Amino acid sequence: MTVGVGGSDFATELAGIRNRRDAVPPIGAEEHARRVARAQACMQELGIAALWLDGTTNLAWMTGLRHGQSERPVGAMLPARGPLAYLAPAFEVERIRTMLALPGEVRGWEEDEDPYALFAEMLREADVAGGTVALDDMARVFVAEGMRAALPNHRFVASGPVTSHLRERKTEHEVALLRQAMGMTLEIHAAAARALRAGVTTTEVTDFLVAAHRKAGFDGGPAFSIVLFGEPTAYPHGVPYPQTLQEGDVVLIDVGAPLHGYVSDITRSYVFGTPTARQREIWDLSRRAQAAGFAAARPGAPCGAIDDACRGVVVAAGMGPGYRVPGLPHRTGHGIGMDVHEAPYFVKGNAQPLAPGNTGSIEPTIAIYGEFGIRLEDHIVVTEAGADWLTPPAKSVDDPFGLE
Repeated sequence: MTVGVGGSDFATELAGIRNRRDAVPPIGAEEHARRVARAQACMQELGIAALWLDGTTNLAWMTGLRHGQSERPVGAMLPARGPLAYLAPAFEVERIRTMLALPGEVRGWEEDEDPYALFAEMLREADVAGGTVALDDMARVFVAEGMRAALPNHRFVASGPVTSHLRERKTEHEVALLRQAMGMTLEIHAAAARALRAGVTTTEVTDFLVAAHRKAGFDGGPAFSIVLFGEPTAYPHGVPYPQTLQEGDVVLIDVGAPLHGYVSDITRSYVFGTPTARQREIWDLSRRAQAAGFAAARPGAPCGAIDDACRGVVVAAGMGPGYRVPGLPHRTGHGIGMDVHEAPYFVKGNAQPLAPGNTGSIEPTIAIYGEFGIRLEDHIVVTEAGADWLTPPAKSVDDPFGLE
């Protein structure tokens, strides 16, 4: 039997979960103020007169306001020079004021008024009667079109050269939050593995993951949860039906949740029972590919080098080539922060140089349709000297959680 898999139950494991929410403090107002100042300096350098932050993680990262998106525009306007201002429906203004981490005027529009006309007025009041406006690159199309129609004398660009550029290189505080979130989720992974028994369903495991992340002190339940048994583990994003665990099944669990806004994302694959020679071969191949990707993660190396290294190991073993299955059907990894998937992306052809502070996953996913799949996902932070794991990778197919 695989070490650490089975032998307990969900009630016992849930009782053992401890709240560790406050082990690392959240990002404070002083850091948000520094982010605004850095954004304005970047805007001035790029010739951007103003920035619209929609109700996305760009807004939360920059200002600390976590609102979300709806059919009504809510967000912030940041001029290249001058104070931050917020825009919201009039009936939301008082609530928004209670949610602010950074001070600023909150302008409201009534239900029968045009929010984009109010945005144009805010720009004029900030002495931005023309010039370039950067629109949040995660804003909905109708928001972007509304602003373009209201501002025919302005040029519009995507916010990425400001927002993504700044967010890609994490501070020590951000790395500490990610490391804490990842570690907490990894402990929940181990608890879920101990609770498995023949006959348990993927739905029961998912329910445990939700309850465990909430009890551990995450902001809420998992942002995503993929639980697969047996042949469906070959499908990277899962299947739309539940499965029941049987002796000898490969188990794949991919789950994560936000902690103070920063998201964990860990995948573990292991065998319920004794691994077969084939399961052992593919698990070991995924682990070698992940190690090769880690070795390639060096400052100055192209992001695509991580994918090249992982894919090279798998292709050398006779799979692929490219994205063909059996093999690796998708990119090796993605950046992580306040979004589960964010820049930079570790995909073939991405020439962007890795830089200290970049964080992201190394998750070579070997898919063998009709048999099973293996994904081992852990995250790194790039340092001046190379890369560090945010969590220890799985140890072996016989002892995935390193208990012996």
